[in-house]
Amino acid sequence: MLSLARLLTFASVAVSLAECSGLVAPAYQGVPATVNDPPDFNGTSTDSSSIASTALQVDQKAGATGDALPDQPVPDTTVTAVDGNLVNATIPNPSRRGLAEDASESSLMRRNNSNYELVFWGTGTGSNDRDAAIEGTAYLTYTVVSNATYDIDDCLAFCDSVEDCVFANLYYEFFNPLLDFVFSQKSNLKCALYADVHSAAEKTNFGGQALYPSPGPLNFIQQSSGWAAKSLVDPTTPPGYTQTFGPTNGANNAPGYMGFAFIDKYDVQACADLCDTRGADPVGGVCEYFNIWRATVNGIPTTYTCSMYFIPSDNSTANNFGQGDLLVTESRGYKRNSLIIDGGFEGYTCDFGSFCFAPGYSAWQGTSSPNGDLDASIFNYQPYAHTGNAVALLGSAFGADDLPGTLAPTVPLVTEAGQSYTLQFYHSSFYSGEQAEAPATLEIIWNGQSVDTIHPGFSQWTVHQYTVTAQGNDLLQFKGGAAPAYVFIDDVSLFPL
Repeated sequence: MLSLARLLTFASVAVSLAECSGLVAPAYQGVPATVNDPPDFNGTSTDSSSIASTALQVDQKAGATGDALPDQPVPDTTVTAVDGNLVNATIPNPSRRGLAEDASESSLMRRNNSNYELVFWGTGTGSNDRDAAIEGTAYLTYTVVSNATYDIDDCLAFCDSVEDCVFANLYYEFFNPLLDFVFSQKSNLKCALYADVHSAAEKTNFGGQALYPSPGPLNFIQQSSGWAAKSLVDPTTPPGYTQTFGPTNGANNAPGYMGFAFIDKYDVQACADLCDTRGADPVGGVCEYFNIWRATVNGIPTTYTCSMYFIPSDNSTANNFGQGDLLVTESRGYKRNSLIIDGGFEGYTCDFGSFCFAPGYSAWQGTSSPNGDLDASIFNYQPYAHTGNAVALLGSAFGADDLPGTLAPTVPLVTEAGQSYTLQFYHSSFYSGEQAEAPATLEIIWNGQSVDTIHPGFSQWTVHQYTVTAQGNDLLQFKGGAAPAYVFIDDVSLFPL
C-alpha cells in the first residue's frame, strides 16, 4: 500500500493527464465520468417451474426387456432433456468400467448379504402366481443367474461388481426363448441392476409379450424381489470441482442461472461435463457451478436434474423443495475451481477505511513501463469493481503518464502440459468517458505470446473468453491502459476443458 507521504508527493508534483482534462484520477478516489452499469442478473434465477413441468413429461424408466442381451457394459449417461426440450444424447465417459474388470478395486467395495436389505419380496412361484419386474430410473444392466435355487447371493455379488449399483431386482421370466435356448446360462432367473433404489410400486413389467412364434404362449414374471444397499456411498467429487453442500432435500434457487439438463442416472461427473461444455452466457460467462438433484413424483424416482450457473452458490440458496407431487431429494452443489489464485483480487484489503491501492500484493503484481508511475495497480474500492470490492487497474493511477502497465500473477500457473483451458476475465474502460477512453487497448499474453489485443474503446463491464494450451507453469499477463484511457480487469479465471 502506498504511504501517505508518497501520496502527498504525487499530489504536489504530478500534473496528471486526468487533471488536465478536468478528470480526477483513480488514485484520488475519482468518480468515473460515466456511471458503471451494475451486472444485470434479471431473468437469471432458477426456472423451477420449467424444471418441474419437464419432469412430468420425461420418461426415464427402463429395465431388462425380453430381448435384451445379458452382461452388457453399463451404457454412457444419457441426456433426456435440455432447457425444457426432450432430447436423447449420450455423455461419453471413458473412465466407465466394463463388467469384466476386477470388482475388487477399492471403489467397488465388496458387500455381502448383510449389507443389503430386502425392499420387497415376490408374490410366489405357484402355478397361478404372477408378478412384475421393475421398470425404473437409472437402469444399469442385467445378468442371468442359476435357477437351481432362487440365487440371491449371486445376484448381489453381481451388483457388487458393477459400478454405481445400489439396487438389484431378482425375478423369473417364463416363455422367453432366448433364456430357454440361446443364452449360455440356460436359466430364466434374471438379476437386473439399478443405480437408484426402487419400490414395489414400480413393478410394472408384467410380461405379456409373444416372444415365441405364434401361437406360442405369452411370457410372464414370477417372484420379483428387490434388495437395496443399506448404505449409499457419496459420489466422488469431479476433478476440478469442490462440493459446496449436500446431500439435502432442497435445490438451489439462485441468480446466475444458465439452464438445466435431465440425465438418466445420478451421475455427478456427467453433470460436471455438461457444465464444462455449456456455452458461455453473454452476461455472466462460463458455467462455474452446478446443482444436481433427484426428482421424485409421488415418492417414485423420476429424473436427475443438473442446473447450471455462472455464479457459484451454496446451501444458503437451496430452498426449492419441490412443487406439488414433485419433491427434491439428494441435492448437492459443486463449484468449479479456477487455477487462477484470487482472480477477483479480494485478497487485497485496506488496513484502514474502504479505499486503498498498491502496485501489487501476494497474488498479483503490477509492473510499470520504464519511466512510468504506477501504470498497473490493485484497488480496493467497491465502485470500481465488477463484483466484490477489489479490482485491477491498467494505466497510471495518478494520471502521471500515458504509458501502459502490465499485470500478472505473482507465481506461474499450475497447469498440465498439453491441456486446453478456458481463460475468462471481465474488462471495462468507461472511467474517463467516451472520448478519453476511445484509444483504450488491452493485450492478453500467454507464455510471452500475444493471444489477442482488444480495442474496446469506451466499454462497460464485458466478459471475454479465450482457449489457451498449457505448457506447464504457464505465465499470464495483461498489458494495456494509457491514462486517461484506463482499463479495469476483474474476476479472472482459468478452467480446464
